[in-house]
Amino acid sequence: MEADAFLRLIQELRSLSAETAWAEFKENNANPEMIGETVSALSNAAALSGKDTAWLIWGIRDGGHAVVGTSFNPAAATKGNQNLESWLVQMLSPRLHIEFHSGEVDGLPVVALEIPAAQVQPTAFYGKESLRVGSVNRALKDVPQMEAALWRSFDRTPFEKQVALADQSGETVIRLLDYPSYFDLLSLPLPSDRDRILAALADEDFVRPNDAGHWDITNLGAILFARDLTDFAKISRKAVRLIVYEGRGRLKTKREQEGRKGYAVGFEGLMDYLKALLPRNEVIGTALRAEVSMYPDLALRELIANAMIHQDFSISGAGPMVEVFDDRIEVTNPGVPLGDIDRLLDQAPRSRNEALAAFMRRIGVCEERGSGVDKVVAETEFFQLPPPRWETSGDAARAILFAHKDFRNMDKADRIHACYLHACLKYVMREELTNTSLRERFGLDDSDVTKASRVISSAVKDGVIKPFDPAQGNRNAKYVPFWA
Repeated sequence: MEADAFLRLIQELRSLSAETAWAEFKENNANPEMIGETVSALSNAAALSGKDTAWLIWGIRDGGHAVVGTSFNPAAATKGNQNLESWLVQMLSPRLHIEFHSGEVDGLPVVALEIPAAQVQPTAFYGKESLRVGSVNRALKDVPQMEAALWRSFDRTPFEKQVALADQSGETVIRLLDYPSYFDLLSLPLPSDRDRILAALADEDFVRPNDAGHWDITNLGAILFARDLTDFAKISRKAVRLIVYEGRGRLKTKREQEGRKGYAVGFEGLMDYLKALLPRNEVIGTALRAEVSMYPDLALRELIANAMIHQDFSISGAGPMVEVFDDRIEVTNPGVPLGDIDRLLDQAPRSRNEALAAFMRRIGVCEERGSGVDKVVAETEFFQLPPPRWETSGDAARAILFAHKDFRNMDKADRIHACYLHACLKYVMREELTNTSLRERFGLDDSDVTKASRVISSAVKDGVIKPFDPAQGNRNAKYVPFWA
């Protein structure tokens, strides 16, 4: 933190009431356990108070907030053989991105510890959840009404509205955010002065004015329009990683690239870079007789955009990842789907990040609500690829797009899953699966009625599709998904 910003911060905190729950003042007390417990208490108090950040200050007297200076030096402080800051982070659950700032006020040394507010669950130290009540730390379980209110608060402030970087000058905001891309993506004229640029960004809630006369950059503004995501410590790990492997496994990496730009700014560049790496086929099945990409561009766009939009930002240290193998592409994001993973095609999508999703749709990065998965399935059918898969692994979701295989090279599970997704796609189009439509999906000849019938029979036996009419005959039989 720059010297003038540090001085303004301390002066602002000194003006607070002594009963402010999210700010605590010390002189020289540097006991690690005290600090850890207070971090937990202040983090939870900030969330309960609707604040993004709490502060623990050394060098300011608690009563009256006079500047007295401190002998506490966080850079030299340790716990055992470990740096104090690293030890504190390890003892906190969930782990917080705490940060010490040091400076001088009235010629005396002062230290400020920046503490993010609890977001999805109470912050605990050594497994104990505390809360600042008045001027003391209380065990959270001992104040049940406040505990209940804290849990309710986690539903009030979505990730997009939280602050990525606080108290920045207008000049710094302009430097950190790629504002020309915002106006370009929405086909809007670029304002001629800084105030109107900032006003436009504020209208979108990318930035907001703060009480000190400066600007706070929200997570939404940073994740969409950061010139460099590493400028925003809280979300820097949410950059998209692209890894290309040799062969079908993860033993040997050929290329690895991590994005630095915000999602709205960098999406097209990411897609262009990915497509340049992918092989192209001259002929795929019988549907296409031209040089085309191994994978449908629209399907790739949807899967990667969905990974960005639907990720769980509360899972720290992980962001969207695109992995390219010889026979498939896997797109992974932190956070499991909010709906039934077997019903993604027909269910209306639920997003954890509605503001992010809405803006990405406005600029045409992804399809309108509810049609994205439909497009992925339709494109894989048109390209006559094996059916895409959606899986969960721990606290992550993964979408897999496979390279082309002829019908004869697909195994039984692939054929049945393709049959099920085909039935789903037909159903949302107010149609039914038939032997004819399934042959078209697999690129089979009219003489291959028996092959398609075997797949349908296996899918019915597995319970993933069912007859449209239980009394129907075999000649003009129609089928729908099991849930229809």
